[in-house]
Amino acid sequence: MADEPEEPQNPFKGTPFEQFFAQGLGAMGAMGAGGPGGQGMPDLSQLFGQLQSMLQPYDGPLNWEVALDLARKTVAQTPDPTPSTSQQNAVADAVQLADHWLDETTTFPSGVSTVAAWSRAEWVVATTDVWKVLVEPVARQSVGSLSAALPEDAQAQAGPILGILGRAIGMLLANQVGSGLGTLAGEVLSVSDIGVPLAPTGKAALVPANVTAFAEGLDVPAEDVLLYLALREAAHQRLFAGVPWLREHLVGAVTAYAEGIEVNVEGIQQRVEEQMRGIDPSALGNPDAMQQLLEGGMFELPDSPAQKAALERLEVTLALVEGWVDEVVGQATEGRMPTAGKLQEAVRRRRAAGGPAEQTFATLVGLELRPRRLRDASTLWGSLRTRQGIEARDGVWMHPDLLPTAADLDDPLGFREDATAPEALSEADFDAELRRLLDGPSADPSADPEE
Repeated sequence: MADEPEEPQNPFKGTPFEQFFAQGLGAMGAMGAGGPGGQGMPDLSQLFGQLQSMLQPYDGPLNWEVALDLARKTVAQTPDPTPSTSQQNAVADAVQLADHWLDETTTFPSGVSTVAAWSRAEWVVATTDVWKVLVEPVARQSVGSLSAALPEDAQAQAGPILGILGRAIGMLLANQVGSGLGTLAGEVLSVSDIGVPLAPTGKAALVPANVTAFAEGLDVPAEDVLLYLALREAAHQRLFAGVPWLREHLVGAVTAYAEGIEVNVEGIQQRVEEQMRGIDPSALGNPDAMQQLLEGGMFELPDSPAQKAALERLEVTLALVEGWVDEVVGQATEGRMPTAGKLQEAVRRRRAAGGPAEQTFATLVGLELRPRRLRDASTLWGSLRTRQGIEARDGVWMHPDLLPTAADLDDPLGFREDATAPEALSEADFDAELRRLLDGPSADPSADPEE
């Protein structure tokens, strides 16, 4: 009597994944030498080879070559001409005038060193390096946490399966990122439009094709639209150039979000088993079927407490950035641009309607900005300026610990409500106060010596 074929060892034995992979490998056995419905189980090396052939090789947590290719194809679905010389000159002139106006409304000096007018495809290429910094921590932790969630003795045996699964997830993330960037390129107005600096320091850029589309239906002269958006771009550049820690603060919040990813292995197992029951085992050799399995929600991870804290920090900081820009641009256009109020409201409505910033961060990072935060932040900065002046408003950016919190945005008029502009001191009064501070209380004959 022939010996019974030895059943392949389940690398997840003794873990919550054991039952799922027993079912999954059993189902994939139909792909063996016997074909669909055939007898026998292929060895693991053969199975891994079949799955590996479905995936393209790439470095890093996701396939950026695929992502950028998809982004370009998405952009190419509509005309995307290279900006003309006249458009480039118009953008440069608008940014120069905007910087001149902003000199009177903020203590931060100009942060613009170069100006550019980009096509949508150029925006994708020019911002890719920063998107990698923002997206890769989340992608890397999402893939790596699957292995970390397993017991130590199971991780070594499960390595081949997790490696293939991680690459499959990376491919799907690449499709998601590419589609998101391509869509965003068709809507974004400038390089700073989402509140995060996506280009090197000092690089101001607008996308004329999208600016023209934004201006349609506003009943505002095209020159005013371009100048207003140039003001917002120049204001962003000033803030990020004048607050050196701000860029890293925002990126750090994204990284902290990624580090807080926690995998609920039991929950994943349950979702996986539900997805497996709905798929024909004979179709598992089809890449479309594998993508259906992975896209079915089985790897959706709920936010951990650490992630929620990081997202709140990121949300509040982005709102403060946008609110500050809204405030200083409002001051710069007051008495100079009668259409500024209409343009300000158009930008705010664009945010409230779920514009590119909200949708992209929700897709790529898991963050969805609450539209009301922009208005609250703008009100907070304006109130502080009215009470204490421009220097005090901009001085809040000296250190991240000084920034308003989410609770402050809930009550924007109450932020430092007791603070008023400091009284001016004469030279004699200043010398007297300085002498008192240097001499200490012992110089006052009425002071209690025990105090």
